[in-house]
Amino acid sequence: MKETHDFVLNQTMLRIKDPGKSVPFYQDVLGMVLIDKFDFPEMSFSLYFMGYPTEAIPEDRAERAKWLFEQPALLELTHNYGTENDDEFSYHNGNDDPRGFGHIGVSVPNVYKACERFEEMGVEFVKRPDDGNMKGLAFIRDPDGYWIEILSSSGLRDLILSSAG
Repeated sequence: MKETHDFVLNQTMLRIKDPGKSVPFYQDVLGMVLIDKFDFPEMSFSLYFMGYPTEAIPEDRAERAKWLFEQPALLELTHNYGTENDDEFSYHNGNDDPRGFGHIGVSVPNVYKACERFEEMGVEFVKRPDDGNMKGLAFIRDPDGYWIEILSSSGLRDLILSSAG
């Protein structure tokens, strides 16, 4: 559609309890890059923008901010100050009742190899690749309990073509 031709799905926001756990998870486990962090101390929160950039990230802060908000499919992790110090605090993961938000998805070249690596890293699984009826895809949990689907484009294509009517 002409009017929306230049629209970009830029980000999905997840609230996180502790950036000291969540940011390293997305960097070390999923290989995302922390593109930028914005602190809003007067409002007691910080934003962490993460993703898989396909080009060089601008060095200049103003250029980087403009570039960031033009990129597709970023993850915005939002931390409200103090939640990391409250042992009783947690966010709803969307998959417990009442259900709402489901998951984010990360495509990988080989689901089985990725899951072997996750296993070695001690990542918590919701579903391993050969569990249940849907073979060849997995779900892991991040530090806040959000589900992350691990899939490959070819595996999902084959599943859809074999199941779709």
